[in-house]
Amino acid sequence: MSKPSASAVWKQDLVDLLPRLRRYALSLTGSVTDAEDLLHSTVERVLAKADQFEDGTNLDRWVFRVCKNLWFDEWRQRKVRGPTMDPTEARHEPSTDGESHAENRIQLRELSNALQQLQEEQREILVQVVIEGHSYKEVAAMLDVPIGTVMSRLARARAKLASILPNPNSGNVQ
Repeated sequence: MSKPSASAVWKQDLVDLLPRLRRYALSLTGSVTDAEDLLHSTVERVLAKADQFEDGTNLDRWVFRVCKNLWFDEWRQRKVRGPTMDPTEARHEPSTDGESHAENRIQLRELSNALQQLQEEQREILVQVVIEGHSYKEVAAMLDVPIGTVMSRLARARAKLASILPNPNSGNVQ
């Protein structure tokens, strides 16, 4: 058994990876619709290229790399043909009382806008470390960059977010 041809175990590992991959795709695209499309394309590509997966290769790293490469391809194509936006795209948030819901929507919009202002590399690392909970070493291996690069990009991302987002402790007292 030299290479798994999308065996049951391998497919289950891929299925287990889907929630993290969905969040990663959303961090790259900034759009729920685009993230779902990217997720679908990634899974299709991974399954089509399953015979290229080598024993001993980190599945997570390989799948995330496929996702990132597909997004870069799409991003380059969009630069040529111009952006398309769906202003009616709904954001999915847990419902609460009216005032809290409105505040949450505002905060989510501010955070989403701030994340989109980060450089792609910074946003990607911020999501992997802060949201996904990966260590610097894991992210460095996943993205094939030195650990120092992960640390510096994360520091720059945090500093940029701090300068963009309003400070919750200043001004508004509730």
